[in-house]
Amino acid sequence: MKVLVIGATGRVGTEVVKALLQRGADVRAMTRKQRNPGAFPDAAEIALGDLSDPVSVAEAIKGTDKLFLLIGRENVTVELTQALTAYGLAKKAGVKQVTYVSVFKADQFLEVPHFANKYAVEEAIRVGGVPYTILRPAYFTQNERVLRPELTGLGVYPIPAGNQGLAVVDVRDLAEAAAISLTEEGHNGKTYDLVSSEMLRGPDAAATWSKLLRKEISYAGHADFDRFEAQLREKGSPSWLAYDLRVMFQGFVERGFSNTEDQTARFAALLGCRPRTYSSFAEELAREWAAA
Repeated sequence: MKVLVIGATGRVGTEVVKALLQRGADVRAMTRKQRNPGAFPDAAEIALGDLSDPVSVAEAIKGTDKLFLLIGRENVTVELTQALTAYGLAKKAGVKQVTYVSVFKADQFLEVPHFANKYAVEEAIRVGGVPYTILRPAYFTQNERVLRPELTGLGVYPIPAGNQGLAVVDVRDLAEAAAISLTEEGHNGKTYDLVSSEMLRGPDAAATWSKLLRKEISYAGHADFDRFEAQLREKGSPSWLAYDLRVMFQGFVERGFSNTEDQTARFAALLGCRPRTYSSFAEELAREWAAA
C-alpha cells in the first residue's frame, strides 16, 4: 500500500509522513521543491508537484493507493480549487481511500473563509464516491510556537481566546489519527473531531505561561478585534489572512468553540490513548526555549 501525502512539507504533513512510516506504510511525499536534507526520513519517496498545476499532481498520484489531503493555511484563497482538483484527480486514478483534514465545527463558522472552504470540500468528498475519512482538528497547540517574542519579551499572551474555552489538539495526535485512518480498517465514511480534554482560555494560558517562564504574563484580552486584525497586518500577515483570523476568533468568543467529554473520549478511542494537552505541549515548548 502506497500513500501520497499532499501537504507533506508543513508542520502537519511532516508528522503524518513519520506516523505512516512507523506503521509500515510506503509513503510518497509531494513537495514543490527537491528534498532538503533532513526534511523527510530517507524511507519516504519524494514526488515533485504543485497544487496549482494539475498535471504535476496527477503524476504524483500515479501508482498510489491512498491519499492524505491537506491544504495549508497559506493557500486559503485557492483552497477549494486545489482540494477539489486533487480529489478529482485521485478519483480518476482509482485511489482507494482519501483522508481529508478539515477543521473542528467547520459547518458552524461559515463566515470564516477557510472554514467555508473546508466544509465545501467535506460535502464534495461525502458524495464523491471514493471511500473517505474526514478529520476535524481543533486549534493546534503548536500555533503557540510563534508566540515566543510576545511571551518571553513583552510578557503578553496575545491570542484572543476568550474565557469560554477553545478546543485544541496537538499536531502529533492529528498525524497519528491520519495514519490510523489510512492503515487500519473501520474508518470509511467516518468524520472524527480531534479535540483534547483540556481547552484553551486566555486568562488560563497567561497563568500557565507565567508559571513556566517564571515571569508575569498578562492576557491581552478579547474586547477589540479591530485592533487584533490591525496588529496581524502590522506583523506582516496578508490582509486577507488577518481578516480571516479576526472573524474566526471573534466567532469563537461570541459563539464558543468548545468540545464535549464525549468528543474527547471518541478521539481517545481512535488513538488508543488520551490526547495530549495544551499544558503538556506548553511545558515542552518552555523547555525547548530555555535550552536554545
